Amino acid sequence: MKCKTLVHSLAALAVATTLLVTGTPAVPAHAAPSDPAPAPALASGRSAALAAADRQGATAARQLGLAPQEKLVAKDAVLDPDGARHLRYERTYSGLPVLGGDLVVHQAPDGTLRGVDRASGTPLAGLDASPALNAARAQATALDARPGASVNRPPRLVVWAADGAPRVAWETVIAGTADDGGPSKLHVITDAGNGEVIRTFEGVQTGTGHGVHVGEVPIGTTPADSGYQLKDGARGGTYTTDMHGGTVDGGSLFTRSTDSWGDGLPSNRESAAVDAHFGVAATWDFYKNTFGRAGIRGDGVGASSRVHFGSGYRNAFWDDYCFCMSFGDGDGNVHPVTSVDVAGHEMTHGVTAATAGLMYAGESGGLNEATSDILGTMVEFYADLPVDTPDYLIGEKIDLHGDRAPLRYLDKPSKDGRSADYWRRGLGGIDVHLSSGVANHFFYLLSEGSGAKTVNGVAYDSPTYDRSTLGGIGRDKAAAIWYRALTVYMTSTTNYAGARTATLHAAEDLYGAGGEYTAVAAAWSAVNVGTALPGAPALTLPGDQVTALGTAVDLLVPAVGGSGAPTYTADSLPGGLSIDAATGRITGTPGAAGSTTVTVTATFTSGATASTAFTWAVTDGTGPCPSVQLVGNAGFESGGALPWSATAGTVDADLVQAGHAGSWKAWLDGYGSGHEDTVAQTVAVPAGCRATLKYWLHIDSAENTTSARYDRLSVTVNGNEVAAYSNLDRADGYSLRTVDLSAYAGQSVALEFTGREDGSYQTSLVLDDITVELGS
Repeated sequence: MKCKTLVHSLAALAVATTLLVTGTPAVPAHAAPSDPAPAPALASGRSAALAAADRQGATAARQLGLAPQEKLVAKDAVLDPDGARHLRYERTYSGLPVLGGDLVVHQAPDGTLRGVDRASGTPLAGLDASPALNAARAQATALDARPGASVNRPPRLVVWAADGAPRVAWETVIAGTADDGGPSKLHVITDAGNGEVIRTFEGVQTGTGHGVHVGEVPIGTTPADSGYQLKDGARGGTYTTDMHGGTVDGGSLFTRSTDSWGDGLPSNRESAAVDAHFGVAATWDFYKNTFGRAGIRGDGVGASSRVHFGSGYRNAFWDDYCFCMSFGDGDGNVHPVTSVDVAGHEMTHGVTAATAGLMYAGESGGLNEATSDILGTMVEFYADLPVDTPDYLIGEKIDLHGDRAPLRYLDKPSKDGRSADYWRRGLGGIDVHLSSGVANHFFYLLSEGSGAKTVNGVAYDSPTYDRSTLGGIGRDKAAAIWYRALTVYMTSTTNYAGARTATLHAAEDLYGAGGEYTAVAAAWSAVNVGTALPGAPALTLPGDQVTALGTAVDLLVPAVGGSGAPTYTADSLPGGLSIDAATGRITGTPGAAGSTTVTVTATFTSGATASTAFTWAVTDGTGPCPSVQLVGNAGFESGGALPWSATAGTVDADLVQAGHAGSWKAWLDGYGSGHEDTVAQTVAVPAGCRATLKYWLHIDSAENTTSARYDRLSVTVNGNEVAAYSNLDRADGYSLRTVDLSAYAGQSVALEFTGREDGSYQTSLVLDDITVELGS
């Protein structure tokens, strides 16, 4: 927790494996990926759906209440077997691209709107699209971000909406050299008003490896006048070129007089090409035969591979601009980085770019890398090479650290000494190859479960954050859930909390609200992202109710967990009130003064029940104030925020910061970066009553000052600040704080707790057991 997060490191990890043997397609030694026929139906079906989505863009914009200056441009379309559609759009504002403005519209088979997933929900209406800063100044600022770099793409004016308040900005792409010696295309986002660098993120998405022994494998080639070309007509025209140690242009297409390629030795330039070419074919076949996806973009067009990239380059990378993969030759140019899982990893970066477009920085960047690790691992299982037994280890055949240990472990990522096993505050501030460990760990747990296990002769032992014991649902189901979440629900700004929601939606779509859905929730809980679904359903305690005689009421008592739609009943409601059996909403007008204890019960289709009890006092203004507590879900123990409104991820049961009583609390900030969190709820204080706000507060801070207030908690009532705290108030344990609210008698009282953290050391502002107690 106590760490300083000032810089987002985007450098790739260099990975090394040893190229063993490649072979010729003439003598296949095993059941390799099938040689599929072209898939024009898949591509044409997608094209028709995409064209229809584009035509519906204006209608969708109106349905979503977008400003007149906003336009939707179709990017992708996913069609479900029942006719439901998921239309992915990019957004423009006054003709400017909106970065972080992408969204997915979900339609029922009859075309009605079911819902929408947005990268940003902040409205753009009224935004002035005129820049105060010119392009030349923005370009100069961008070049300062990486000394020695050159302009790859001149500044273009955009709207930045990925985080914070939307603003007009310049996006400049600068080309240079990354920390691993490979190419870099750094996107620099500069505020067009004040010149501030808002964000940088990498455009070249790097992978890992030093080549592997693929054995004798069949590969797709094309006859030519003088022999054969390393070009696969059955897989979208995929082809492989020789860069001859260069780093620019596309290299030369491999050709030879016979259809027998390479000899398995790195000294033969064709051997690395066979590895890469086979890896691309295996990846194509995996996506087509598993998910019905025809190529990286789903349009039936193949990507190209470039081997022998650079001199001694110990990495591989995907570049969406050239729609190609590049593989280095490793140390001494004798260890080509051309393994099957590397090809699967790199091509999956292209799939991500064509679908969710996960931004390559912060938590979304970690999810981008994890997606490539997860589905790249699935490609390895799909290829099932006898000389490279499929496993959940990455780089297991290399000796990068001199100890013959794998580079990454999906069952326990921290075994590499750097990667994260579990989500924590500030995770988005570390290298995306390390923050990816959380999702990799989730995928392993979902696939195989926790504890000791041996798969294909490899021993694993996967721990859990919440000490739970999990059973896996199998990697095929886990991969199907991840792929649907990626292509249907995730957006460019999806973080770990959003990934949890997306995979739960995907699990319910594919398998219903049963075992797989519950397993997804439990696996995320096991890596500290949200919580497992409760073993039994629960009802949210709404707080005690005080209603003036003759006043209409409208109170919802929401259910958490449970299987199927519940049926609600209520005992001892004040006369004149009733509960909707389908929704749990209590309405009506009480007709007599008095106080009762109301019990609301929800009965689920599974037979499970849940109930909650609270006081309901009806007053006529003549008697004493009832002794009640007005705040709903005061201790957050429902496992959700309602009836609070809260910043996503604020209400949690993270063990790093314990609750005051029970497991749950509201944890504001603690990221070690510029951040703002809020929890708020409105209660009604009856006229003539004394009221006291009480809350338990714990402040933990890594700030090393004894005088400067860098991070702050503000407590407001109806917009008026009634208390304030800072990093200087840090202390062990919780302390009880009180505020007299009697002056607000007879009013609706908006309670709001807002934490604001600067861009340096973390300060955690933890609240629990927040109450408003009445008395005469």
